[in-house]
Amino acid sequence: MPVTHMHRWKAPALAVSALLVGVTLPAAVAGPASATTTSYDTTYYKNAVGKTGSSLKSSLHTIISSQSKISYSAVWDALKVTDQDPNNSNNVILLYSGVSRAKSLSGGSTGDWNREHVWAKSHGDFGEATGPGTDLHHLRPADVQVNSVRGNKDFDDGGSAVSGGGGSLTDSDSFEPRDADKGDVARMILYMAVRYDGGDGFADLEPNEKVDNGSNPYIGRLSVLKQWNDEDPPSAFEEKRNQVIYDTYQHNRNPFIDHPEWVDAIW
Repeated sequence: MPVTHMHRWKAPALAVSALLVGVTLPAAVAGPASATTTSYDTTYYKNAVGKTGSSLKSSLHTIISSQSKISYSAVWDALKVTDQDPNNSNNVILLYSGVSRAKSLSGGSTGDWNREHVWAKSHGDFGEATGPGTDLHHLRPADVQVNSVRGNKDFDDGGSAVSGGGGSLTDSDSFEPRDADKGDVARMILYMAVRYDGGDGFADLEPNEKVDNGSNPYIGRLSVLKQWNDEDPPSAFEEKRNQVIYDTYQHNRNPFIDHPEWVDAIW
């Protein structure tokens, strides 16, 4: 995945004056994602534009719930298209590690890639059911061993280096993706929270501030996911992936790729 990692930082107010009078400034923090406009704002998103909070979340749920669904077995071939390496059509780019690997190496052995549920399927116990278990907006190819290390851990900062993880970190109850995938992960998790609200026979998925959520339909930490969304804006790879899913497979979009500022507008 091409690294388009960009940090958007809030400049501390009156920084020069503060320095002149010897005031210690707080550490810089990630600023909110900048507002964007898309060609879909007057069509696909027309009933959501201008809203905030629960009203925006409800409108987006209605919009993105209109989708085509595919089987879990069909996900294998779909990922070979959605996550194709832009520099090598025979390969896919793996989440977390950023490695380009042959499409043919799909499976469960060391050196293979498999299907990673970014919203861990045990968090809400939806398994591989058609719907949340097969939703391409949170399914990505990942190295088998890295995927195993992530397991069903919540997302948070910190830990020790994951072997072959491209800079990803982990500890006993959380996983931190490499910098270039942090925003991707945040936007996939928050898509799932808006799409699956308990009204279609599946659990009501929600982000929270905990880790070690187990089988509960929650994933944390929300505050960290929001920061990752701000620090790692959507890349060209992520945007193209969103478009392919919309055009070819599910015919719905991840609104937080199109409008990353909607994360802060809702949460």
